[in-house]
Amino acid sequence: MENEKYVAYVSTYTSGNKTKFGIRIYDVDMERGRFTQKDQVEITNSSYVSISHNRKYLFSITDFGVESYKILGDGSLKTINHASINGMRGCYLSTDYEDRFLFVAGYHDAKLTVLRVGEDGSIGEITDEIFHKGLGSIAERNFRPHINCVKMTRDNRFLCAADLGMDHVVIYELNHMNGRLRQVDFIRSEQESAPRHLKFSRDGRFLYIVHELKNYIDVYTYDTDEHNMPVFEKIQNITTLNDYHTSGSAASALNLSEDFRYLCSSNAGDNSVVLYSIDEDTGLLSKLLCLPVSGDYPKDAALFPDNRHLVSLNHETDTMTFFSVDMEKGTIVMNGPEMKVPSPNCIIFYRLNS
Repeated sequence: MENEKYVAYVSTYTSGNKTKFGIRIYDVDMERGRFTQKDQVEITNSSYVSISHNRKYLFSITDFGVESYKILGDGSLKTINHASINGMRGCYLSTDYEDRFLFVAGYHDAKLTVLRVGEDGSIGEITDEIFHKGLGSIAERNFRPHINCVKMTRDNRFLCAADLGMDHVVIYELNHMNGRLRQVDFIRSEQESAPRHLKFSRDGRFLYIVHELKNYIDVYTYDTDEHNMPVFEKIQNITTLNDYHTSGSAASALNLSEDFRYLCSSNAGDNSVVLYSIDEDTGLLSKLLCLPVSGDYPKDAALFPDNRHLVSLNHETDTMTFFSVDMEKGTIVMNGPEMKVPSPNCIIFYRLNS
């Protein structure tokens, strides 16, 4: 990893910040655990970005729908095209494992949109649109469905859509020919827990779901039955907080380390980051640390690719804070001044082809 070069993409909100650059690109100093800004991309309210599985393209949410970029050799981005999602602004997006379809989650209108993706990374026509319906249980969330995350199972068969308004994850089967979805299952969470983000283990056998309002992660096994239908079984529930935490906290981030050995989450309100080690055989999590991030409302937090440093995106303080991590001792230590960045929301590390 010594000679490997990385960039980091940070997506931010632009409205109210008097900035027009929604994506910032940083050179990553792996040795020092720091960033240097290298470029910025003009885009409105890039609340979330995602990289295609073939690592050639980056997709972003924008006010106008979705935008696609070609990732150039030095990590900078060249616009390919943008497409409408025929609805309110999305909050999350991801592709299937063949990069043939792009899925967009709508928080505001509870709409799940599927779009075709061309070989050249361009976004094509909408192939399916689904509105989640129903009434949730909490008045603050307007009793309405809110889709917050969409992710394919690693065998590329089923799309999991986390609905934090309805406290469940809806499982759809993807038709790879016409890009349409068929609902086949639900994973029900506790009432008023608000499932927010999903991640699958490297081999795809385990699913991790972070719950925003109850501040915990549920771990599930994933398999298919004799009819080739999905089977999810809960094997663990683990808190994202310390025992003595203050009330009014919301779990937000969920990121796997590059080697899939660690899982990282963050707690807004509590303003802390939590790290777990993953048992690759059983999928179970063990908490290593839960410590303050020196910023307000950490929307995202991620380990550097070598697991020796960590960055926290502090949405309300408009900063990124950087830490050296000691997994053995269970400590993080700030390794320099905070970096200013307006309303950061999401970060992705990307390895450049040397």
